[in-house]
Amino acid sequence: MRLAEPRRLQGQRILAFDTSGPYCSAALALDGTVLAKHDTAMTRGQAEALMPMLEALVAADGAKWQDLAAIAVGVGPGNFTGIRISVSAARGLALGLGIPAIGVSLFETLGQSEAGPDAPAFGPVGMCSIEAPRGLAYVQHLRDGVPQSAPRLIDPADPPHDLALPVDMQVIGHRAAEIARSFGAGWIETAPRDVAARVALIAENRLRTGDRVRERPAPLYVRPADAAPPREAPVPILP
Repeated sequence: MRLAEPRRLQGQRILAFDTSGPYCSAALALDGTVLAKHDTAMTRGQAEALMPMLEALVAADGAKWQDLAAIAVGVGPGNFTGIRISVSAARGLALGLGIPAIGVSLFETLGQSEAGPDAPAFGPVGMCSIEAPRGLAYVQHLRDGVPQSAPRLIDPADPPHDLALPVDMQVIGHRAAEIARSFGAGWIETAPRDVAARVALIAENRLRTGDRVRERPAPLYVRPADAAPPREAPVPILP
């Protein structure tokens, strides 16, 4: 007797998650609508919390892993270990399920308005600012939500002149007022929120338009890791 084919749910489901900050954020979206999301503040333990959180989101929808059309993941910038956790998980899940993995930066999620990925929060041109260690900030120019320059690490109190902000540009994010003031630009003070939900919507838009879908997610590191060399000499390798 031939077994029946497993039931597949209709629609394009995207499972998104991000652990680049002091949180574990996950969301499930269907055809551009967020069905469920879960955001938990945590400074450690994301590796242990992530998979149970994802399993719960998928199961709550009555779906199976095979019903997913894509995996979406936040790639940073942020905590080095947290970024590695989520990017590695996304690559592994996508490989096992045979579906795309789409990487989305925190800059892109910050620049997305409540109206969706097609409507930037600050107009067509802007600069997003993400909090970095030691009182610094990660910044990147975006146009219509698409990165226009390499991300940089700056001092918000003394932004470099070569940022060259246009008069009609706005700065959105961490210490935006300080950065914008040096250039006479507009500003919006805010912080990333609903990160995984925004990652899911941006990824859905890319999947629908075919934009950067084939790019494998990679961690977005703007600065070197805070790693000190070992104090002890390495163990000699015997011949």
